[in-house]
Amino acid sequence: MALIEYDEYKQKLKDMGPELDKLSAALDLEGARAEVRQLEAESAQDGFWNDLERSQRVHQRLKQLQNKVTRQEKLLGDWEDLGVLCEMGQEADDPDLLQELKDGYTALQQKVEETRLTTLLTGEYDANNVILTIHPGAGGTEAQDWAQMLFRMYTRWAERHDFKCTTLNYEDGDEAGIKSATISIEGENAYGFLRSENGVHRLVRVSPFDANARRQTSFAAVEVMPELPDDIEVEIRPEDIEMQACRSSGAGGQHINKTSSAVRLTHIPTGIVVFCQTERSQFQNKDNAMKMLRAKLLEMKIQQHAEKISDIKGVQMKIEWGSQIRSYVFMPYQMVKDTRTSFETSQVDAVMDGDLDGFINAYLTQQATGDLKK
Repeated sequence: MALIEYDEYKQKLKDMGPELDKLSAALDLEGARAEVRQLEAESAQDGFWNDLERSQRVHQRLKQLQNKVTRQEKLLGDWEDLGVLCEMGQEADDPDLLQELKDGYTALQQKVEETRLTTLLTGEYDANNVILTIHPGAGGTEAQDWAQMLFRMYTRWAERHDFKCTTLNYEDGDEAGIKSATISIEGENAYGFLRSENGVHRLVRVSPFDANARRQTSFAAVEVMPELPDDIEVEIRPEDIEMQACRSSGAGGQHINKTSSAVRLTHIPTGIVVFCQTERSQFQNKDNAMKMLRAKLLEMKIQQHAEKISDIKGVQMKIEWGSQIRSYVFMPYQMVKDTRTSFETSQVDAVMDGDLDGFINAYLTQQATGDLKK
């Protein structure tokens, strides 16, 4: 019986070979290796670190390319190792090696799928870090609590992927939850993966804030924007910005400080307002607020197909019934369903703990094939 299973896995591994070749070609592995050699030579030249801004960009690009090459080479190495393991187990008719082969093949399949997804990230800013802002809809405490649940969900997603997550703004709700929160998630392709989360998220559950335990529907909006490198210009005229320095709001805790260092920036032509209060210095908060404003203006420029920033019209996302991209149902049954891809799962607890990859995979795949619902 074991020999038959070994034959099956031997064929599976053989069939995987052409798929891995296609992946290497799609990733342009040879081109990546050539660029690594070029950047390594550049960074070894005298005076390379004299221009700190450029050297940091080169170093970041080099690290991304090296990681890309290393990951694919490890994938190919794991595939070859499993082939050897299959041959050894088949010759010895060893059931213990068969289990090791099965586990290894399952893990390899998962890695291949993850790598395949990165080939779908072809947008101009997909490789960038991401800035994500969460706003509760109408509904007071209930909606603010839902917004905080989403905040936790995205920070847990970042942890699962070993991405760095930094809170740029966190405003506590009146009784529970949050009035608003903004986080920066740093990691390769962070924006490419999370851009699918932009939109309104709907929650249906029995309210923990209702003494009569009635079912409640809540909404929260998630704005997803690419973090822009300093060398990408976004035209923002100083006279178009109104700045207010104020004391940090909310109950406090670890997220904010008590001095008048919080910064609120208003972009007068569009009415866009950004707020940052997590740093101790006003200068740092202003710097982060400008980063948020640049990202938001660029995202709106892309969405509205505007030629320049001055063409952008300030449009507020409607946080209401019928505008949701995804519904999270806790009661009377458990289900999370994306309205654009129809992908769904009953593993609500896993989703709220950051397991979003199924939704992200479905979105990227259907977008690539043109099957995504508007």
